Amino acid sequence: MPEKDFISKQISNNIEKGEVTWQSPSNIALVKYWGKKENQIPANPSVSFTLNNCKTTTKLEFQKKSGKSESFDFELYFEGKKKEDFKPKIQQFFERIETYCPFLKEYSFKIYTENSFPHSSGIASSASGMSALALCVMSLEKELEAIQTNNEEYFYKKASFLARLGSGSACRSLEGELIEWGEHKDIPGSSDLFGIKYPFEVNEVFKSFQDTILLVDKGQKQVSSSVGHNLMHGHPFAENRFAQAHSNLDKLKEVFASGNLEKFISIVESEALTLHAMMMSSNPYFILMKPNTLQIINKIWEFREATETPICFTLDAGANVHVLYPEANKTKVLEFIKNELVAYCEKGQYICDVVGKGAEKVVSIQ
Repeated sequence: MPEKDFISKQISNNIEKGEVTWQSPSNIALVKYWGKKENQIPANPSVSFTLNNCKTTTKLEFQKKSGKSESFDFELYFEGKKKEDFKPKIQQFFERIETYCPFLKEYSFKIYTENSFPHSSGIASSASGMSALALCVMSLEKELEAIQTNNEEYFYKKASFLARLGSGSACRSLEGELIEWGEHKDIPGSSDLFGIKYPFEVNEVFKSFQDTILLVDKGQKQVSSSVGHNLMHGHPFAENRFAQAHSNLDKLKEVFASGNLEKFISIVESEALTLHAMMMSSNPYFILMKPNTLQIINKIWEFREATETPICFTLDAGANVHVLYPEANKTKVLEFIKNELVAYCEKGQYICDVVGKGAEKVVSIQ
């Protein structure tokens, strides 16, 4: 679907005011996206598990303005308090999507948003937050009766397209259980413009996979993801990394279909370490892992070898560790986490999550 198809046409309804609420989850990439081109286009394709419990709830209140305006008018409340330092990101988002949603300057908005997990903790809060806001905007567009918006497939594709312009990984948070984003020659329907449901066979074991997130460091990252992505320009290993991502997606096709957990573990852990290797070898270079991150990784390796339990780790661009394992091993792994890994978490904190189905509308426009 080309970009021009996402431009709103034939707004036919006049809505004075209302509100809508969406919940959208975070996601955890298995094949990592690192490096981007202009307009939030990924330098390589990625695939992710959609999560279930780590989510953002966003309410959008809107009021029609009395006259034509040349500016975006919005207030932002995070967890009940006005959050001025979040406003530039929303302003940038509205600027990027105005071409596709030209009605935005006709309304004043109040945005109320809250997370079920700590902000800036290595869980993709921008993914869940921007996807939830994109869905709220799409719900308003649907009520305004723009062409095609009543088509559910189009609705989610455009919402993913818009979410991408707010945060690249946000385009992978709208649906589940596995979402692929980025053009790949062997994945039909894949696009740099939006995420798609993984189109091939997926073994049942992956549909209820567990993700226990160990909060090693809940503080603000020293380097933002946007800065990190930009450091891939001119990176000495960039082209090999992008080729590796394409290759790993090819390998995962058989893995997802067969349920081969040994190969799954090998690919996922390699991807996590490669992501951080790219950070450590960029210029300027940086390290987001903490000493306790490495302690946890080594403990996971020791436990896996000693017990033959199919447990592995992955990392986002931060210090926290996502512990991945099948539902059948949940009791044993959680006991291991409580006994061996909690000591390495900040204040002993961790979050139990599971692969989910995607975003959910909580309150329809009223």
